[in-house]
Amino acid sequence: MEESKDRMLKLIRERAVVKQDVYDETLRTFTELKEVLKECVEEISDSFGHDDDRVEFYYKDKGTFEAEVKIAGDVLIFHMHTNVFQFDRSHSLWKSSYLQEDELNGYVGLVNVYNFLADSFKYQRLHDRGYMIGRMFVNREGHFMVQGKRQLGYMFNDFINSKVSREELRKFVHASIVYTLGFDLYAPPFQQVQEVTIQQIQAMSSHLQIVTGKRLGFKFSFDDDVEG
Repeated sequence: MEESKDRMLKLIRERAVVKQDVYDETLRTFTELKEVLKECVEEISDSFGHDDDRVEFYYKDKGTFEAEVKIAGDVLIFHMHTNVFQFDRSHSLWKSSYLQEDELNGYVGLVNVYNFLADSFKYQRLHDRGYMIGRMFVNREGHFMVQGKRQLGYMFNDFINSKVSREELRKFVHASIVYTLGFDLYAPPFQQVQEVTIQQIQAMSSHLQIVTGKRLGFKFSFDDDVEG
């Protein structure tokens, strides 16, 4: 009984402390990421100037765990999860010496990046869909990697050797924006939108209620690969 209690206390001390360290490092990273987001949006806005006043840029701090940026017709939501996770045991990283020597390095915090159409927020189309385009993993030592679409997946996949820095966060933000701007809106299949309800048609005068999303109803094989 005493041995079981000691084991339990050891696990609590070990895992609880590590998870708190991971949380603190992820929060530090996310706080700096928000600063970088603000800087990048200001730089883009200044460089674009007044070429076309219809094109809008902004940064919004939505609280401790969320930030929002608008780049032209797109909105990116950066969201830090408050929980700590462990890499799936099937992940190839468990074969690395970095995790084999200390499995506690496999505990990570998580920052998700979602892309929405700006009009979904403007017109309060609450049923519109957003897409996760990437997610960043950060461990207690500041090692990080990103799983994501296209450049987001292959630019930041060296978890063992990559450490969070302001420059790496800038690259991450730039890659997120570039991917988003190249991720275009496609019309849904005709069969999917040929029927509407009376409620939907009545609502169109104020807010279009047919669900909208960039890839709604379509599947593009070139855009399906998630690296990391």
